[in-house]
Amino acid sequence: MLINIDRHIMETLSKTEVSIIQYINDNEKELSSMSIVDIAFETFTSPATVSRAIRKCGINGFNELRYKLNLPKDNKDLISINEIMKKTLVEANEVLQRISLKDVLDVVNEITGAVDKQIYVFGRGPTEQVVREFALRLQLLGYNVLATEDPTIMVKLSQRSNNQLVILFSLKGETRELIKVAENCYLNKVNLVVITCASSSPLLKYASHYLLGYYHKKIAIKEFDVTSRIPLSMISRIIIDYLVEKNNDKV
Repeated sequence: MLINIDRHIMETLSKTEVSIIQYINDNEKELSSMSIVDIAFETFTSPATVSRAIRKCGINGFNELRYKLNLPKDNKDLISINEIMKKTLVEANEVLQRISLKDVLDVVNEITGAVDKQIYVFGRGPTEQVVREFALRLQLLGYNVLATEDPTIMVKLSQRSNNQLVILFSLKGETRELIKVAENCYLNKVNLVVITCASSSPLLKYASHYLLGYYHKKIAIKEFDVTSRIPLSMISRIIIDYLVEKNNDKV
């Protein structure tokens, strides 16, 4: 039995939720190849109802339920996919647990306070994709934003002491050019927002505000030291979504 239900849990479940748990327990062998939508279809319910039933049983969502499965030892593909999905789930959960809501508000307020300023968004390597998307969304919200991947340009721009805000994205917080940008901002009294996943990064001591996420140490492509930027993308989305909410409140 995949999900054990004691009397206390049973009292919290509706008849529909009991039938969902029963279906899951009766179809344990097939569950590894099913999605939450498949279970909802088979039980004539909705994905939200399936998720709620699972959580009432003390399991933190459908993905965690699948990790409890005893997958066939000879099925290496299923095991590998399961571990990959677990890695992403761990990253997402850790990011949400580590970032402070107050710090998010501080960063959002820093950006909204820069509505009449020039905003520079910098990042290097694979992080450039996160930077470009973040900058585009800020532009769509009406901010004056410039994003660049050129190290020479970003260092020179950070030497200016005019009306501006600088936002740095860096997974490990060790990029030489970004550290130089941070130093320039500090010396010129330019407000600096740092978004990174490295608590020991030298960037943090120069930041007016920062958001600290988490990245999984398992490198996807070891030859090129390519690590997932999901944590940075998540933090970027949280900031943008809250800015959208603030804009909607003004309407």
